[in-house]
Amino acid sequence: MKQPEQPNKEDRNAVKSFRTMGIVSAIGVDLAGCTIGGYFLGKWLGDMWGNSGLWVGLGVLFGMLSGAAAIVSLIKKATRDSDE
Repeated sequence: MKQPEQPNKEDRNAVKSFRTMGIVSAIGVDLAGCTIGGYFLGKWLGDMWGNSGLWVGLGVLFGMLSGAAAIVSLIKKATRDSDE
């Protein structure tokens, strides 16, 4: 019975390169999206309760922290998948 062909080194490197580009793109999108979402959340809370500068600042901070948590989760998953 014929053995399936193993992917050559160039194919594996191409897959790793595309995977790395995807992870880097996801990191940027996560951080930007969460920060922008935090801004709009803070603006909405500021319009509702007043003192919009404080709420926008807190919303952006919350967005950046949640983006950082999403990035850490993404990196942990990517490193776990690459070990297998």
